[in-house]
Amino acid sequence: MDVHRFELTASPHIKGPDSTPRIMWSVVATLVPVVGAAIYWFGPSAALVITTATVGCVVTERLFGPGGTLRDGSAAITGVLLGLTLPPGIPLWMAFVGGFIAIGLGKLVFGGLGQNVFNPALLGRALLQAAFPDDMTTWPAAVEHWWQLRGDNFALPLTSADPTVALTGATPLGQMKFEQIPTEAVDLFMGATSGSTGETAAVVILAGGIYLAVKKYLNWRIPISILLTVAVLSQVAHFVDPDRYPGALFMLFSGGLMLGAWYMATDMVTSPTTNHGCWIFGAGIGAMAVLIRLWGGLPEGVMYSILFMNALVPFINRATQPRVFGTGEEVVAS
Repeated sequence: MDVHRFELTASPHIKGPDSTPRIMWSVVATLVPVVGAAIYWFGPSAALVITTATVGCVVTERLFGPGGTLRDGSAAITGVLLGLTLPPGIPLWMAFVGGFIAIGLGKLVFGGLGQNVFNPALLGRALLQAAFPDDMTTWPAAVEHWWQLRGDNFALPLTSADPTVALTGATPLGQMKFEQIPTEAVDLFMGATSGSTGETAAVVILAGGIYLAVKKYLNWRIPISILLTVAVLSQVAHFVDPDRYPGALFMLFSGGLMLGAWYMATDMVTSPTTNHGCWIFGAGIGAMAVLIRLWGGLPEGVMYSILFMNALVPFINRATQPRVFGTGEEVVAS
């Protein structure tokens, strides 16, 4: 007698072509040119910082995370993004600690992938900013040779940096906010400025973000709403006082806005699940970033803007959740 075997599994039974590891590693692949640009502009220090931050994330995931989670690529993405938010001259032990914080406190304490409330890379950077404000706001000045380190990368833990290598420069946002000195647009586009390793080659970040949007690995409404909000608000402020406030072009391509808009805010776990919610989420990030940049005490505000809006995501999801069919209220597609 022919016996047919049936396998019973939980729904859904139809699977798409893209799995979580495929999406994660695709994001990592698009970050390779960004890392390459950072190394081009900041030399071996950028490679050391990004690598160390990634190692910190991967080691923490391996030691304390559930088995097999390294293959999904989430720890690698967190490490690379964290490294791109750090100054190239930061001591490497701080970059490693940042990776530990990002995975340990940013993801694992919430239950692992898919459970975290805040973007892990930005949470790691925020705690480093609070613990080591001097090192996190020390930017490398120009060096004579590409292979020279941009800071005291090999400083021992809890020791003072070598003053002979702690040469500092100002970021475009800092120069504009405190000295009203603008930066040429071409330098912002190509990354020939001081700042974090990811504040480089905005056109490369933009190209990678657009590719991910076309592949539907991110919700395009989030970066578009962020960039539109920043452009409109900053241009209005520039119109009111052009000598004090920079225009939209400077605000869009300076600092960590491009990296934050395309790679941080679009994190599928910490962003809204509804399209209407994504517009609100992005607009909130853009408005807060402009508020901090123009009137806050810090020259940059992208990190705090994203983290603040991450905390509001459950409320945004609840407020924008479509009505159940049959309730008598029409659901309008965004």
